[in-house]
Amino acid sequence: MLYEVLKALHIISVIAWMAGLLYLPRLFVYHADAEKGSVQSETFKTMERRLLRGIMNPAMIATWIFGLLLTWQGEWWHSGWWHAKFTFVCVLTVVHHLYGRWRKDFAADRNVRPANYYRWWNEVPTLLMIAIVFLVVLKPF
Repeated sequence: MLYEVLKALHIISVIAWMAGLLYLPRLFVYHADAEKGSVQSETFKTMERRLLRGIMNPAMIATWIFGLLLTWQGEWWHSGWWHAKFTFVCVLTVVHHLYGRWRKDFAADRNVRPANYYRWWNEVPTLLMIAIVFLVVLKPF
């Protein structure tokens, strides 16, 4: 029963984390086009900060905790699929931290990247998520 509870908590955490990873770069797309110092830009700053600190950071931490507990409970440490998944989750975590750095740039009105740059980055978490889900469901190796 513990394994199933951990799995449910892990899935809930992943959903919240992925929602933020998909939404934050979309906010960056619109923020990049907003005039610095405008009411719209200031609103985006608030939205980005609250999303990252209030949802994404706690969800990422919970995802890691419940994921590692699942690995321990399921004794997945030596499974090839788990190593691949772990690698992709590490990349997703790096993306999360890049988003956090970019949020700070926007907060300080230092963004120099165009909206199209963030449109591209909006797709990265989706591709990683697809790979991770297939690894977990199929356990191909």
